[in-house]
Amino acid sequence: MSAPHRSLPIVRRMALVVLAMSGTWHGAPLAAQALPHVTGAGPDRPAAWREVAGVLEHGARSWNGGDLDGFVSDYTPDATFVTSRGLVRGTAEIRERYAARFAPGALRDSLSFRVLDVDVLGRRTANLVAIWVLARGDSVTSTGPTSLVLKKVGGRWKIAHDHSS
Repeated sequence: MSAPHRSLPIVRRMALVVLAMSGTWHGAPLAAQALPHVTGAGPDRPAAWREVAGVLEHGARSWNGGDLDGFVSDYTPDATFVTSRGLVRGTAEIRERYAARFAPGALRDSLSFRVLDVDVLGRRTANLVAIWVLARGDSVTSTGPTSLVLKKVGGRWKIAHDHSS
Protein backbone atom coordinates (compact mmCIF):
# COMPACT_ATOMS: atom_id res chain seq x y z
CA MET A 1 0.00 0.00 0.00
CA SER A 2 1.37 3.38 -1.01
CA ALA A 3 1.52 6.15 1.57
CA PRO A 4 0.13 9.52 0.39
CA HIS A 5 3.23 11.38 1.66
CA ARG A 6 5.37 9.51 -0.88
CA SER A 7 3.95 11.50 -3.84
CA LEU A 8 5.60 14.79 -2.85
CA PRO A 9 9.15 13.42 -2.77
CA ILE A 10 8.67 11.89 -6.23
CA VAL A 11 7.78 15.28 -7.68
CA ARG A 12 10.64 16.83 -5.75
CA ARG A 13 13.00 14.14 -7.00
CA MET A 14 12.04 14.78 -10.61
CA ALA A 15 12.69 18.51 -10.20
CA LEU A 16 16.05 17.80 -8.61
CA VAL A 17 16.99 15.41 -11.42
CA VAL A 18 16.34 18.20 -13.91
CA LEU A 19 18.49 20.55 -11.82
CA ALA A 20 21.23 17.94 -11.59
CA MET A 21 21.28 17.42 -15.31
CA SER A 22 21.50 21.16 -15.86
CA GLY A 23 24.41 21.40 -13.44
CA THR A 24 22.64 24.14 -11.48
CA TRP A 25 23.77 22.93 -8.08
CA HIS A 26 26.46 20.31 -8.61
CA GLY A 27 29.29 20.56 -6.16
CA ALA A 28 27.31 22.12 -3.30
CA PRO A 29 28.49 20.61 -0.02
CA LEU A 30 25.93 18.18 1.38
CA ALA A 31 25.82 20.10 4.65
CA ALA A 32 24.66 23.19 2.72
CA GLN A 33 21.89 21.31 0.93
CA ALA A 34 18.31 21.39 2.18
CA LEU A 35 17.23 18.27 4.01
CA PRO A 36 15.64 15.83 1.60
CA HIS A 37 12.62 13.76 2.42
CA VAL A 38 13.63 11.77 5.51
CA THR A 39 11.48 8.93 6.82
CA GLY A 40 11.84 5.92 9.04
CA ALA A 41 12.64 4.94 12.58
CA GLY A 42 14.36 7.02 15.19
CA PRO A 43 13.69 10.24 17.05
CA ASP A 44 16.34 12.37 15.31
CA ARG A 45 15.89 11.92 11.56
CA PRO A 46 17.97 14.97 10.57
CA ALA A 47 20.89 13.52 12.56
CA ALA A 48 20.44 10.18 10.79
CA TRP A 49 20.39 12.01 7.44
CA ARG A 50 23.65 13.78 8.28
CA GLU A 51 25.32 10.54 9.33
CA VAL A 52 24.17 8.60 6.27
CA ALA A 53 24.90 11.50 3.89
CA GLY A 54 28.35 11.74 5.49
CA VAL A 55 29.25 8.53 3.67
CA LEU A 56 28.75 10.35 0.36
CA GLU A 57 30.76 13.35 1.55
CA HIS A 58 33.61 11.04 2.53
CA GLY A 59 33.39 9.19 -0.79
CA ALA A 60 33.47 12.42 -2.80
CA ARG A 61 36.41 13.75 -0.75
CA SER A 62 38.30 10.48 -1.27
CA TRP A 63 37.48 10.39 -5.01
CA ASN A 64 38.46 14.01 -5.56
CA GLY A 65 41.65 13.54 -3.53
CA GLY A 66 42.70 10.46 -5.51
CA ASP A 67 42.36 8.19 -2.46
CA LEU A 68 41.10 4.83 -3.76
CA ASP A 69 41.54 3.19 -0.34
CA GLY A 70 39.38 5.87 1.28
CA PHE A 71 36.76 5.58 -1.47
CA VAL A 72 36.52 1.80 -1.13
CA SER A 73 36.50 1.98 2.69
CA ASP A 74 32.91 3.23 2.51
CA TYR A 75 31.76 -0.24 1.38
CA THR A 76 31.19 -3.32 3.55
CA PRO A 77 33.56 -6.18 2.68
CA ASP A 78 30.68 -8.16 1.12
CA ALA A 79 29.03 -5.19 -0.64
CA THR A 80 27.28 -5.65 -3.97
CA PHE A 81 27.42 -3.04 -6.72
CA VAL A 82 25.00 -3.22 -9.66
CA THR A 83 26.41 -1.69 -12.84
CA SER A 84 25.33 -1.64 -16.47
CA ARG A 85 27.84 -4.47 -17.01
CA GLY A 86 26.56 -6.69 -14.21
CA LEU A 87 26.97 -7.37 -10.52
CA VAL A 88 30.23 -6.61 -8.72
CA ARG A 89 30.78 -8.35 -5.37
CA GLY A 90 33.05 -7.30 -2.52
CA THR A 91 35.55 -4.52 -2.01
CA ALA A 92 38.29 -6.26 -4.03
CA GLU A 93 36.11 -6.23 -7.17
CA ILE A 94 34.89 -2.69 -6.46
CA ARG A 95 38.52 -1.57 -6.11
CA GLU A 96 39.40 -3.31 -9.38
CA ARG A 97 36.50 -1.60 -11.16
CA TYR A 98 37.76 1.87 -10.16
CA ALA A 99 41.54 1.32 -10.10
CA ALA A 100 42.20 2.70 -13.60
CA ARG A 101 40.54 6.01 -12.66
CA PHE A 102 42.91 6.39 -9.70
CA ALA A 103 46.11 5.48 -11.58
CA PRO A 104 48.79 8.18 -11.68
CA GLY A 105 48.01 10.62 -14.50
CA ALA A 106 44.49 9.26 -15.07
CA LEU A 107 41.69 11.69 -15.83
CA ARG A 108 39.16 11.65 -13.01
CA ASP A 109 36.43 14.28 -13.02
CA SER A 110 35.33 15.89 -9.76
CA LEU A 111 32.56 13.97 -7.93
CA SER A 112 29.67 15.46 -5.97
CA PHE A 113 26.28 14.21 -4.80
CA ARG A 114 22.80 15.58 -4.22
CA VAL A 115 20.85 13.55 -1.65
CA LEU A 116 17.18 13.19 -2.58
CA ASP A 117 15.80 10.76 -0.02
CA VAL A 118 16.90 9.01 3.14
CA ASP A 119 14.78 6.25 4.64
CA VAL A 120 16.02 4.96 7.99
CA LEU A 121 14.81 1.37 7.90
CA GLY A 122 16.05 0.43 11.35
CA ARG A 123 18.74 1.23 13.92
CA ARG A 124 21.49 -0.09 11.65
CA THR A 125 19.98 0.03 8.15
CA ALA A 126 19.09 2.90 5.82
CA ASN A 127 18.24 3.47 2.17
CA LEU A 128 19.60 6.55 0.43
CA VAL A 129 18.68 7.88 -3.02
CA ALA A 130 20.90 10.54 -4.58
CA ILE A 131 22.18 11.98 -7.82
CA TRP A 132 25.91 11.69 -8.51
CA VAL A 133 27.55 14.35 -10.66
CA LEU A 134 30.94 14.26 -12.37
CA ALA A 135 32.25 17.64 -13.47
CA ARG A 136 35.32 19.05 -15.16
CA GLY A 137 35.67 22.72 -14.34
CA ASP A 138 32.27 24.31 -14.88
CA SER A 139 31.02 21.52 -17.16
CA VAL A 140 29.02 18.51 -16.01
CA THR A 141 30.48 15.49 -17.82
CA SER A 142 28.16 12.85 -16.43
CA THR A 143 25.33 12.47 -13.94
CA GLY A 144 22.94 9.78 -12.81
CA PRO A 145 20.92 8.29 -9.98
CA THR A 146 22.22 6.09 -7.20
CA SER A 147 20.33 4.00 -4.69
CA LEU A 148 22.29 2.77 -1.69
CA VAL A 149 21.44 0.43 1.16
CA LEU A 150 23.69 1.24 4.10
CA LYS A 151 24.45 -0.70 7.27
CA LYS A 152 25.90 0.66 10.47
CA VAL A 153 29.00 -1.43 11.14
CA GLY A 154 31.25 -0.70 14.11
CA GLY A 155 29.58 2.68 14.64
CA ARG A 156 30.10 3.76 11.01
CA TRP A 157 27.60 3.73 8.13
CA LYS A 158 28.86 1.70 5.17
CA ILE A 159 27.44 0.87 1.76
CA ALA A 160 26.13 -2.70 1.59
CA HIS A 161 24.35 -2.44 -1.79
CA ASP A 162 25.01 0.16 -4.50
CA HIS A 163 22.94 0.55 -7.66
CA SER A 164 24.29 3.46 -9.70
CA SER A 165 23.53 4.21 -13.30
